[in-house]
Amino acid sequence: MGYDFQSIEKKWQHTWENEGTFNADADPSREKFYCLEMFPYPSGALHMGHLRNYSIGDMLTRFLWKKGLNVLHPIGFDAFGMPAENAAMKYNTPAAEWTWRNIEHMTEQLKHMGCSYDWRRRVETCNPDYYRWTQWIFLQFFKKGLAYRKNAPVNWCSSCSTVLANEQVINDGHCWRCGTPVVKRNLEQWFLRITDYAQELLDDLENLPGWPERVKIMQRNWIGRSEGARLSFTEKTTGESIETFTTRFDTIFGVTFLALAPEHPFVQKIISLSPEGDRISAFVQKCVSQSSIERTAVGGEKEGIFTGFSAVNPVTGEEFPILIANYILMDYGTGAIMGVPAHDQRDFEFARKYGIPVKPVINPAEGEPLDGDTMERAFEDDGITCNSGQFDGLPTSQAIPGMIDWGVQKGFCTREVNFRIRDWLISRQRYWGAPIPVVYCEHCGVVPVPEEELPVLLPDNVKITEVGKSPLAEDSEWLSVPCPKCGRPGRREADTMDTFICSSWYFFRYCSPRNDGEVFSKEEAAYWMPVDQYIGGIEHACLHLIYARFFTKFFADIGLSTAREPFTNLLTQGMVIKDGAKMSKSLGNVVDPDEIISRYGADTARLFILFAAPPANDLDWSERGVEGAHRFLNRVWRLVEENLQVLGKPGPAGPVPMKDLKEPRLRDLKRKIHTTIRDVTRDIDQEKQFNTAVARLMELLNALGSFRPGSDEEHALFLEGVEVLLSCLNPFCPHLTEELWEMTAHGEPLAKLPWPSAEEEALEADTVTVVVQINGKVREKTEFPAGLGEEELKRMALELPGVAKRIEGLEIVRIITVPDRLVNVVVKG
Repeated sequence: MGYDFQSIEKKWQHTWENEGTFNADADPSREKFYCLEMFPYPSGALHMGHLRNYSIGDMLTRFLWKKGLNVLHPIGFDAFGMPAENAAMKYNTPAAEWTWRNIEHMTEQLKHMGCSYDWRRRVETCNPDYYRWTQWIFLQFFKKGLAYRKNAPVNWCSSCSTVLANEQVINDGHCWRCGTPVVKRNLEQWFLRITDYAQELLDDLENLPGWPERVKIMQRNWIGRSEGARLSFTEKTTGESIETFTTRFDTIFGVTFLALAPEHPFVQKIISLSPEGDRISAFVQKCVSQSSIERTAVGGEKEGIFTGFSAVNPVTGEEFPILIANYILMDYGTGAIMGVPAHDQRDFEFARKYGIPVKPVINPAEGEPLDGDTMERAFEDDGITCNSGQFDGLPTSQAIPGMIDWGVQKGFCTREVNFRIRDWLISRQRYWGAPIPVVYCEHCGVVPVPEEELPVLLPDNVKITEVGKSPLAEDSEWLSVPCPKCGRPGRREADTMDTFICSSWYFFRYCSPRNDGEVFSKEEAAYWMPVDQYIGGIEHACLHLIYARFFTKFFADIGLSTAREPFTNLLTQGMVIKDGAKMSKSLGNVVDPDEIISRYGADTARLFILFAAPPANDLDWSERGVEGAHRFLNRVWRLVEENLQVLGKPGPAGPVPMKDLKEPRLRDLKRKIHTTIRDVTRDIDQEKQFNTAVARLMELLNALGSFRPGSDEEHALFLEGVEVLLSCLNPFCPHLTEELWEMTAHGEPLAKLPWPSAEEEALEADTVTVVVQINGKVREKTEFPAGLGEEELKRMALELPGVAKRIEGLEIVRIITVPDRLVNVVVKG
């Protein structure tokens, strides 16, 4: 039943590919538009989240081509990563073989959707032609001192058996991929100094009006800029200087203890010097084994241990104890905090538990002064200083800068801006990733691989037997290599790079993907970058999107690009929900896109996806909704098929002008056609409300379906309406509309024809609703011809029966008019 979507879709997909319909080349004479969806991981098959993402991008691309823009719309595959290693073990298949097989399968699926990609530009991050340049980029970071190696506490996921970047630890201490609580380990790892760009990453969010405010807030919070002071406390026994950072220097007189993170470097010295070293060490190990969420959760147990060491307050000369506390982390500040229990709730709870004094140094602006012995909770608001020497009586807003100025002058502290963001940990204990291009030499140290020797290739056919332990570390033949500097025996780095490295620059590579001589063409990038519209999930707000911005700024700094931001506009689509939960294999609620396309066709799948919800909202999957979309497309098919005699024959030269249409029903249809053009254009181009655009096209179909053309004039109007319907529906359902366009004897394909323009005259209403008042009280609401002059409007208002009767025998004082809106007759008597 219905139209043969399978043969139609195959026909047009073949046509677009053979003719290179959507291939784009740089052309300085034309306005460009770079439309991009986040590229997929080749996990085996597309899911409905992919289908939604790519339907949005493809619809926009087709619309923009028709608007006359030179549109770059590429696709590729984020092909490195742990799932391939898991699959290699599970199916006893090499990771490369599994990945490439999935890439080809997903490519076919995308083509079956009718996506308008420039397939010449496909990239795969696991291809040596690509990761050669990923390694080259690493070397540029290394040359600039932005890539470095150090031993540091790192986030460790025991389930994935690998380290994670801070941004990959989500939901208060869980692995972003598997949800396992993350613990800390000390490992020698590679980092990128993203903190050098923290201020610019924060400031430039103001230059992104096309980004959702929600994403910008998430990035601001993650970057976490805070202004304050760095203050050094001297440990009494060793003379060791312990640095802290505080944004509330006005509480410095209230410090009653110093707390260190279990990972703090001074802790190991305490353990080595203290007679209680074994007990302290056991406490430290207990803390380190806890997840971040356990250690820092609001209301969680605050645990600590006295070390027997003490520090001196440089401001007051007072001595107070040093403790190790589980709620202090090395990830923010210095890993040491000055404990002010009177004015910090965590410190307050900790102090009460361990019998540490509570000393108020700020009183509320109104009410009774605070008493440290009787306080039931910390006072964390602004107020008036007390117990603070010469600063007593100052409001917080004056005390903080005044005390910092004094501390700087006395040498107690330095002004400092701190950031929550930490340098990006990029080492991964995995095989299936881009090798880090360095060699370790006993004589030369860390030596970068010469650029001309890139890529450092991954060995083939390795046996992966344990997730989290790269087989590269066991491959002595691959590991052993002469030192590039001295020629003596050296050893390659066995860790590979975080896959987010690969996705931090792929949008640049699309500009010139076959360039063998450089990472990308500066000229091509200057034309295409930045991406004008980027589409993807909000879950990457503090991962991929921050990393991509960092790489883009670095490229600009080393002269590769003029763009300092990668994405001008960002659309974060919602999730696809089924049975009240996000579609996922683990929940068993996945809908196979191949099945939907085989039963209903790609156009139906695309239409449902775009019509079921605004793009930023979650979409509830509905089989009835899919069937409804299919019925709509069959109605469009029947409308054309049943009127081919009218639609397929030569008509008058162009549409009938509005002024030549005398019958109201014809004028109404003409107006409906052109308001549809206007409103659908606005919905797509400005509002990004694609569901309402589809709803307007459904209304136009209803109007055309009930119209029965008879005269030549009516035939011409009907033809105009069908042409507008097909043209505006084309970006949503390209296969069906191209076929119907061809059936109606149109020569040029719809994809190559411009977007229709609304006629201004056809948008003007024939009548307007005018309110008629008598002495300010509404007496009539009636339809008048639009555009009446003032005198004619007055005359017609006074002739209305309801008005004439009410003012009979009364004196008209004046008549106030608002053209096309209001007539107020003022009378007396």
